[in-house]
Amino acid sequence: MDKYYHIVTYGCQMNVHESEKIAGILAEMGYRSCDEPESADIVVFNTCCIRENAENHAFGNIGMLKKLKAARRDMIIAVGGCLPQQMNKAEGLHKKFPYVDIIFGTHNLHELGQLIKQKLDGKKCVISVRESEGEICEEDRPLRTSYPNAWVNIMYGCNNFCSYCIVPYVRGRERSRSSQKIIEEVRSLVSEGYKEITLLGQNVNSYSGDMTFARLLEKIAAIDGRFRLRFMTSHPKDFSAEVIDVMADNPKICRCLHLPVQSGSDRILKAMNRRYTAARYLEKVDALRAKIPDCAITTDLIVGFPGETDEDFNATLDLVKRVGYASAFTFVYSKRQGTAAADMPDQIPEEVSKRRIMQLVELVNSQTRELSKTYVGRTIEILCEDFDAARGLYLGRDEYGRMGYFPSDEDVIGQFVDMKVEHANGVSLTGCIVR
Repeated sequence: MDKYYHIVTYGCQMNVHESEKIAGILAEMGYRSCDEPESADIVVFNTCCIRENAENHAFGNIGMLKKLKAARRDMIIAVGGCLPQQMNKAEGLHKKFPYVDIIFGTHNLHELGQLIKQKLDGKKCVISVRESEGEICEEDRPLRTSYPNAWVNIMYGCNNFCSYCIVPYVRGRERSRSSQKIIEEVRSLVSEGYKEITLLGQNVNSYSGDMTFARLLEKIAAIDGRFRLRFMTSHPKDFSAEVIDVMADNPKICRCLHLPVQSGSDRILKAMNRRYTAARYLEKVDALRAKIPDCAITTDLIVGFPGETDEDFNATLDLVKRVGYASAFTFVYSKRQGTAAADMPDQIPEEVSKRRIMQLVELVNSQTRELSKTYVGRTIEILCEDFDAARGLYLGRDEYGRMGYFPSDEDVIGQFVDMKVEHANGVSLTGCIVR
């Protein structure tokens, strides 16, 4: 009799890839994927706790399964990821949701198969959250779901301790994979037909294997085959001239960089423990554009950090105008217990943060719209990623990260196509294939 799993993923690309690892574990145990929890024999929530909204969203969806679990007592519910890895959260989850069968953390995801077996052997509730990160597991066999894109971890954890961020507490300290393992994985993916490889790490620039990150990029870009190479995330304090040179010299590396600035105010950057100034950040942007003038830069921005004044916020607006981001992820500061910022004075009132975020979003969106307009009439190379059935159009991105939609009489998913841009609509483009 067939057994089915359903995975619910929250958060970043790291979590998306870790859900692929979870899927690989479940597939090896004989489970098959299904689209709805009602059809599943096991439902796994891979959670995020970087912001309060993500945590609340997970709580809400776990709560919605209470009636389903009562009607189907043999169904297994597992909750893993960053949320239960927080101090004292696993026991709190168990008390709040006593019908959850398995609770595990970020450090022992690879043990999920063993935890499921313990549950199937009759254990009432299996709680297993390691306090320390331990060795990197190289035995993962992810069931990849993002063709023609593939995610590749090069490192785990973070040593930066930005004052607002809980990542070092739930992901542990930095550990880097061997360059040989990374290169072997990428080479295998390219041979399997994957066309875009994204290297993942909380701070890829601090990769500390047996070579520098720049050298690792160079080695991967030299692998035979036609593919694009991306990486994220880069911490500005560690983004080097050496990496810029490698990007400029290797056409496989996308001319697109995610460089989170968070704030344009030196006072706020210091309070965030970011360890760079706005001027230093801009120096790195200028150095990048001196070598790669058309490089698209994206970023993360936080408003409403404790103590942020109108002057500080205006400094952020000024920096956004100066850089001209291709796009940006914008957030209202979210207090995370256990971080230094949670206990800072002068927490910003909600109405002030809302006003600031609306103003920032409008500025970012206006820049994105203006950049999209410059595409009209041009022919760009798109890597087709999917088919949008609702619109009847194929879709994919150019190397700068801009999404394009186009009709096609044949299935072109996984192929590079030339698209002539006919219309621009905010962050997306529409056009037709040029044969």
